[in-house]
Amino acid sequence: MTAIPSLSLLDGRSIPQLGFGLWQVPEDTTGQTVAQALQLGYRLLDGAAIYGNEVGQGEGLRASDLPRDDVFVTTKVWNDNQGFDSTLRAIDASLERLGLDAVDLCLIHWPCPNKGLYVETWKAFIRAKEEGKLRSIGVSNFASAHLERIIGETGVTPVLNQIELHPRFQQAELRAFHADHAIITQSWTPLGKSKSFDDPVIVAISERLNKSPAQIILRWHVQLGCSVIPRSTNPERMAQNMALFDFELTADDMSAIAGLDAGDRLGPDPATFE
Repeated sequence: MTAIPSLSLLDGRSIPQLGFGLWQVPEDTTGQTVAQALQLGYRLLDGAAIYGNEVGQGEGLRASDLPRDDVFVTTKVWNDNQGFDSTLRAIDASLERLGLDAVDLCLIHWPCPNKGLYVETWKAFIRAKEEGKLRSIGVSNFASAHLERIIGETGVTPVLNQIELHPRFQQAELRAFHADHAIITQSWTPLGKSKSFDDPVIVAISERLNKSPAQIILRWHVQLGCSVIPRSTNPERMAQNMALFDFELTADDMSAIAGLDAGDRLGPDPATFE
């Protein structure tokens, strides 16, 4: 079984560097898929209320018979539930669906700046952490300005920001901000919907190292120091996505992949998405 390294969070806890993403995993098969992922050796489950499969996420965790503290469970509060009181209710609802007393990490899913509620939402996260319902608190899709505001108004820095990150959209400036504030960068859509798989740079590295393009790109995330959460319901690919820690990319490889950045955002723009 692959040993997955952990990254230190600024609140003194740690998170597995590689996790299993639950976005678009069908609700009726989530329990089975989660149990299979845990059997393969994944120890980070990245879910969200909006994914509609938190019940299955909890069922799969229980079916694995692993000790609760061996698995890092993430969920997220959706945009419609922003605001202090509604966020607290949303957290309770997620815990009930998951069948857990606490999650390891809860994220504000999107800043939704036009709503003007993300600071109040963050204050609710702080409260829920004090109450023991959230072990660590973070955000997703926040830009530097959003991060600066919640830190400035509450004095509490998110342990992690989960952002769109792949070879064609590398967000170097935001990653530098994270590094300056000891915030872990976690990559969603880490494979960029396979758009870089046939790029000559990726193909050449893949052939030299006898690894798949997906493994090369996921290893790139790891060597950037990011936490990364690929998703697959194919058992063979799930196992392949874990096999990242028996090879290394060279400095030249990393530089070549850095050159693929084209500013190609595949998901919504956090400045306008609600």
